[in-house]
Amino acid sequence: MKIATFNVNSIKARLPRVLEWLKERNPDVVCLQEIKSLDENFPRMEIEDLGYNIETHGQKTYNGVALLSKFPIEDVQRGLPENTEDDQARYIEAFTGGVRIGCLYLPNGNPIPGEKFDYKLRWMDHLVSHAKTLLAYEEPLVLCGDYNVIPKDEDVFDPARFEGDALTQPATRARYRELMYLGFTDALRVLRPSGADYTFWDYQRGAWQKDNGLRIDHHLLSPQAADILKDCQIDKMVRGGERASDHVPIWIDLDI
Repeated sequence: MKIATFNVNSIKARLPRVLEWLKERNPDVVCLQEIKSLDENFPRMEIEDLGYNIETHGQKTYNGVALLSKFPIEDVQRGLPENTEDDQARYIEAFTGGVRIGCLYLPNGNPIPGEKFDYKLRWMDHLVSHAKTLLAYEEPLVLCGDYNVIPKDEDVFDPARFEGDALTQPATRARYRELMYLGFTDALRVLRPSGADYTFWDYQRGAWQKDNGLRIDHHLLSPQAADILKDCQIDKMVRGGERASDHVPIWIDLDI
């Protein structure tokens, strides 16, 4: 069972590339971030024609997340239940194909210090709280998406350049570790413990051409999901396409 996450940076702008990738890779479940679309404007027909059921949590112009699945989508939750005052569409969760999946678009947090960084940290606190609840179900669980967290220095092309960035701050990394210490497994790093495995290249300063990337898109697995992990791959070639997103898909394969 292939479960992918992909920050598309506007589903309308990237639809041809997304459809090409869906046809080529044929994942069973896909978590999309930054769809930048209201629910009623999401291109359902084009994606449903490929055999997917769709649930969205959209927002005009900014943010927005979506779940696509070849299986029935059940028990849908929009937004973090511990964060009911949040008006930004950054989280959708459901049970599908025998797996509970949380699709998230964690706040960027820049510039620091400031309200945006404070919002990021509060959001991460709510995520940790909800993750504790989900782990108590003792079922295969995948929390995946654009975390806007660079976990370690090896996950960025130039650590010194990002010392003042919200993605690498001690408070950011501490909350990410708190999440991991609950019992989650980083799917990519359990299979490839080190290396320049980037998932994002900025549009500016020739980042893609120079391979100046970041690893900020992650699959975190509950113990029940980690036990059946078979593979994890980054579809890096997608970044080189015409009108590509600045992120690329990363997917896991579970033996389920």
